[in-house]
Amino acid sequence: MQVPDAQILATLRDTDRDRYLACLLAPPEKRHSLACLYAFHAEIARIRDLVHEPLPGEIRLQWWRDLLENRLGGEGHPLAEALLACISEHHLPVAVLQNMIDARILDLYDDPMEDTTALEGYAGETASALIQLASLTLDPANAGMSADAAGHAGVAQTVAGLLLLLPVHSRRGQVYFPADLLRATGLDRETLLDGRDEVAIGRAVRAFCGLGRDHLAKARSSLDSISPQNFSAFISVALAEPVFERAEAAGARILRQSIQPPQWQRQWRMWRASRRRRF
Repeated sequence: MQVPDAQILATLRDTDRDRYLACLLAPPEKRHSLACLYAFHAEIARIRDLVHEPLPGEIRLQWWRDLLENRLGGEGHPLAEALLACISEHHLPVAVLQNMIDARILDLYDDPMEDTTALEGYAGETASALIQLASLTLDPANAGMSADAAGHAGVAQTVAGLLLLLPVHSRRGQVYFPADLLRATGLDRETLLDGRDEVAIGRAVRAFCGLGRDHLAKARSSLDSISPQNFSAFISVALAEPVFERAEAAGARILRQSIQPPQWQRQWRMWRASRRRRF
């Protein structure tokens, strides 16, 4: 393994352990390209964790936006150089990566998620887009066939990820639960963050899980559209269902405690998914 490859894999291991493991389950000749995409996604997703104010976060996002627009300026930055090489090698659509960056502006602020459609759009430009970009690196000839599956799988992944991060988000005052879902369960942003109405919060958690499960079921119904070569892009989707199960069991406690399944269970689920080609 070349040194830049090792650096990017090490970065991915530290910033997104699950996609790092999914990357290792992919064909060896594709791991470097997948690691570049996954590490880039993790890098822009964690910016809120690295800054104390929105403006420095926007500056970081703008740096990546300028890099993609000009295809210059990544010298000395292993991930930036590797990402540009990956885009060139696989003819990836730069606009999709730019939209991914723009979607992450939402993370820098505490603005509410307006409705379910807004959440699905956010997921579509982040997790769903990442699956589709990965598919374009794995089996570009058949990537278009699984676009619908990628769309639904990405929403399921996003809902699961937001449930996992709910304790962190609630401490910050961030609410990713759609406003229409909160209203339907008798809550609003303030009462969710307050955490006192545990019955209503439990309803909201179950409704949010239901949204994720609905998209997961639709993704599973499209399994036949995913070519064997492209399935590696979907391996980490196998981690969504156990998160929904744990969230439903936790109810309002999810605001205060982690529901992340143990590492060994996540590794086993992804390995099984890769072998069975089912998530």
